[in-house]
Amino acid sequence: MTAKQIKIADKDSLYIKWSDDTESKIKLKYLREECPCAGCKGETVLLKTYRPPKPVITSENMFKIKSITPVGGYAIQITWQDGHDTGIYSWEYLKKLEAGQSENGKQNYTDLIQ
Repeated sequence: MTAKQIKIADKDSLYIKWSDDTESKIKLKYLREECPCAGCKGETVLLKTYRPPKPVITSENMFKIKSITPVGGYAIQITWQDGHDTGIYSWEYLKKLEAGQSENGKQNYTDLIQ
């Protein structure tokens, strides 16, 4: 499944219309908090796991999108107004975020370290 249309809705949500004509709406705050990049969620290299500290300083610009760039035919890269731009959100991950948002839960990253 791929995205046919992506736009900011209500100034605080990302709206996605999918190729099967279903729609998703993900809050920008949740989208940023669940950024999949190594700097936000950590990574495992050579059996050593890095978990970054939680940001102590937050600003309104952390949750505002500056631009969205397609990555191949499988994802988007979001540049946030505070300059953060290393997260690549695959279509599959965006669908998981939509489900996680409705359950009000954080994404499980344990499969990244196995």
